[in-house]
Amino acid sequence: MTAIEPERPTALPQYPAEGSDDARPRLLTQALERVDHTFRAVVTGSGTLVLMIMGLVAVFLTVRSIQALDTEGIGKFIVTQDWSPETRDFGIAAVLTGTVLIALVALFVAFPLAIATALFITQLAGDRGSRLLTTVVDLMAAVPSVVYGIWGLSFLEPAVVPFAHWLSVWFGWIPIFDVPNPDASNPLPNDALYTSSTFIAGLVVGLMIVPIMTSIMRESFARAPQGEREGAFALGSTRWGMIRTVVLPFGRGGIIGGTMLGMGRALGETIAIYLIISPIFSFNFHILSRGANSIAALIALRYGEASGVTLSALMAAGLSLFVLTMIVNFTASAIIARSRSGADSEA
Repeated sequence: MTAIEPERPTALPQYPAEGSDDARPRLLTQALERVDHTFRAVVTGSGTLVLMIMGLVAVFLTVRSIQALDTEGIGKFIVTQDWSPETRDFGIAAVLTGTVLIALVALFVAFPLAIATALFITQLAGDRGSRLLTTVVDLMAAVPSVVYGIWGLSFLEPAVVPFAHWLSVWFGWIPIFDVPNPDASNPLPNDALYTSSTFIAGLVVGLMIVPIMTSIMRESFARAPQGEREGAFALGSTRWGMIRTVVLPFGRGGIIGGTMLGMGRALGETIAIYLIISPIFSFNFHILSRGANSIAALIALRYGEASGVTLSALMAAGLSLFVLTMIVNFTASAIIARSRSGADSEA
């Protein structure tokens, strides 16, 4: 019998044998067509234009606010409550505090609504229901802010005042729910004490930021890996158990990013707050009591009659709001970019 010789490794002509001096990785080249070059140029130009516009806005606000900052000083401008540019006594401490308080109330209202709506759309509603609810939520974002403000002033405020009075009666021992100087001898509540408050302004702004928060969370939850969801059901999990162990952890980045983007929108809201609040220039941490303020509402209220140092002071206030909003938005974008949202299932 003829001995069977062992097979020898062969190499195709176009591929050098393993271990050969000519064996090296192939260089892959990408052949771009004209449409690819056009698309790349348009996208690059658009991104550059946006950055240039933001930079020009920052430069404009900085230049126009130099007079006020030189007059008052940056440190005093940040810690002063009063707003009297004519007497050289002005600062953003009170309005900045009011801006943050209104935004926090709005987040407290909007967060549970947004996360519940996003979960219902992606996990419970059928295809038709999901498309319908998505359209409705997106349409809410298209409603002008002045419409929200008028609705809040004419309908929401009268409806919320009894609830605000109830909160102050039963939870007034908590400082933020306390309403100073109520008329204890009057058995009937004085509704004027509870109108134009941080609480009402926060409710309106909270409804305004629900669509953007829901949109970010919905996209994050919808990309939860199908394999992991089916695996949770196969192991005997309930739907809520699957949501709690798979969808929510996967969408954590979307939850945080959507919340911070909503906060950025709440910090810069103007018209709705301007229509509702009764502006004051002092610290007011009692969110149920009358009187509130924000930087955006201050600018809208005083800009038409401002000149000289007053106009420069408003520009300085706008610069502080611009910086605060950019910090919040860039932080949210970084969190979204680093999240697992968009990962594919390995199953």
